[in-house]
Amino acid sequence: MEDKKTSLLYRFIRMLVRLFYPKTAVSGTENLPEGEAIVVGNHTQMNGPIAGELYFPGRHYIWCAGQMMHLKEVPAYAFEDFWSFKPGYIRWYYKLMSYVIAPLSVCIFNNAHTIPVYHDMRLASTFRITMSRLEEGSRIVIYPEHNRKYNNIVYDFQDKFVDVAKLYYKKTGKALDFVPMYIAPALRTMYLGKPIRFDPAAPIARERERICRYLMEEITAMAASLPEHTVVPYRNVPKGEYPKNVPVEVYAHEDADG
Repeated sequence: MEDKKTSLLYRFIRMLVRLFYPKTAVSGTENLPEGEAIVVGNHTQMNGPIAGELYFPGRHYIWCAGQMMHLKEVPAYAFEDFWSFKPGYIRWYYKLMSYVIAPLSVCIFNNAHTIPVYHDMRLASTFRITMSRLEEGSRIVIYPEHNRKYNNIVYDFQDKFVDVAKLYYKKTGKALDFVPMYIAPALRTMYLGKPIRFDPAAPIARERERICRYLMEEITAMAASLPEHTVVPYRNVPKGEYPKNVPVEVYAHEDADG
């Protein structure tokens, strides 16, 4: 993999983040397959992308929201995704911040090891770039949570990322492995679990459900097996509402507002 040239500003920002963001250890590297694979983890707000960029081992690229790479698209996406749950009286501040961070977002996400993810006609480019990186032997890191709570550890996964494995098998004849990853900022560690392999003979809808269910359950099990700690949830809620990893409370498919 040939590293792309990065801007001086990005290198300065990366240096500052590495200086001030707690170093994150990696546990379970023996579970990583040799070569290409898809690693799927809990988002933990900005902790997932930061820890993934700085500390995930080996050659890797992170799926990121394509809107965060385009100056005109950052404010609307950032406010809706990060701050739309803030109390009404303070939302004006976060709307302002969504514009302030736009230039920095464009710089960071266009210089880091990222693959833009879109949900419109540009989706084809997401899969094309992903396939290319996999063929190079890189690992793809994905944080697929969205706004429906699965349990106290993770939110439900958007499942279309599994389709990458179908396309990759069709092109190369290789069945991809999906590796579960639990990021625990409180423990300053990312944990890698045992992988699950894509079954090219099964219907894709069944594989989406099977693989996502396995990954969410394995991430939950990894979290529950660790010493008691605070879980950083997907949603940007007040810190007083952050859950603990134990006991595991089941909220299967409960609406996030429920």
